[in-house]
Amino acid sequence: MSNFSIVKSNNEARRRRRRALLNKTAVAVILQQQEARYVDLRGQYCQLNDKTPAVSLFFGDGDLKKDFRLSRESVNALVEALVDEHIHGWGRELEVAVFLYWLASATSYRVVSEAFDVPLSTVHMIVHRVAKGILQIYTKAVCFPSEAELEVIGAGFAQLAGSPALNRVAGSIECSHIRIKPPGEYKEDYYNRKLFHSIQLQAICDHKGRFLNAFFGLPGSVHDARVLRWSSVYVQQLYPPPGWCIIGDGGYPCLATPICLMTPFREPVQGPVQARYNKHLSKARCVVERAFGMMKTRWRSIFLKALEVKKT
Repeated sequence: MSNFSIVKSNNEARRRRRRALLNKTAVAVILQQQEARYVDLRGQYCQLNDKTPAVSLFFGDGDLKKDFRLSRESVNALVEALVDEHIHGWGRELEVAVFLYWLASATSYRVVSEAFDVPLSTVHMIVHRVAKGILQIYTKAVCFPSEAELEVIGAGFAQLAGSPALNRVAGSIECSHIRIKPPGEYKEDYYNRKLFHSIQLQAICDHKGRFLNAFFGLPGSVHDARVLRWSSVYVQQLYPPPGWCIIGDGGYPCLATPICLMTPFREPVQGPVQARYNKHLSKARCVVERAFGMMKTRWRSIFLKALEVKKT
């Protein structure tokens, strides 16, 4: 090969390397520009609009109970209790705010999206993610009391009843119907005596209306007594402990085993003693009905609308 051919080949190789380098540089510049543009857009996307009333109220110093149904102390405790597993850029505080606002207002995702000035898809994602996070800490909030707390609960029920005879009551039990949109299959099983489709929620609460146990999911046509017999409290004899009892309305049977359950005498009562017993028992038992009432009026998205749920 001649010297001229060698020089020409070397020059051609240098030109190819130079073109390749220029192409790589151009691609790198384009990628950097696209990344910068994406970062700018992402910054605008995740930037809070503090001029919206919902955001300014939540991050301000005002009372949150009107719009979020919880005190500021309770909201802060919820934020701290949730496991921080979210990967979104909004933060736990805003996610809890969006979830509580949706849960309390019984409105659509679109309205919540406009209230917080965040995308509609983000509201949907936040609601489901925070709900899963709350399920993870559910057993920390809804649990049976300790032995020391039982004495306080017993004294509280005796005060509610106006009689020291009920100082060994450890809770009040009741069932409530949660309205649902009926499934396509076996929907008649969910049609309850109140003439709408529902699932059953059985709960036990203490003298202050704090929930100690919840059992839910059975169709609305199932009687309260059968719900009790299928619940873990009855089957596994979880509550109350020996020497204590729970109280319920006339829809439950009066039991000594496997759990102790006191119910009122059936009408018409036989004499003033039974009438007086029913009166004091009713005063103490109604705390669970008030607890249901407070829960339903507070969290309207669940209890005042028909839920779309899967049978499973």
